[in-house]
Amino acid sequence: MERTISIPSKIDNLRKIEKVIDEISAEFNIGEDQYGNILIAALEAANNAILHGNKLDEKKSVNITFTIEENTLNIRVQDQGPGFDFSHIPDPTAPENIENVNGRGIFLMEKLSDGIDFENNGAIVKLDFKLK
Repeated sequence: MERTISIPSKIDNLRKIEKVIDEISAEFNIGEDQYGNILIAALEAANNAILHGNKLDEKKSVNITFTIEENTLNIRVQDQGPGFDFSHIPDPTAPENIENVNGRGIFLMEKLSDGIDFENNGAIVKLDFKLK
């Protein structure tokens, strides 16, 4: 199974991603707990792509591909930005970062998914979820 969605970089378009996740969850009988993890991590990746990657430029799009192979859901989120240095992300749980408003998204994606990978200087985020 593979589905791809392309959205202009507008926060309101996150609803379209949620709809696809709802459809995939119903089709593949994904449980509530896992659904929540998938939804939060995917929306966080797409939100980062819209805000940080494409800088809310509606002329730029975010492409999201959902693939299920061998009981694993892979979500690939790609923006049209220059990427970022994903190797030097501050730990949001460190005492000096606790009160920072930003910096929790990647931490959340790491904790909620079974695997996260960055490509193209961070302009592509790949999330893996082992389906139960």
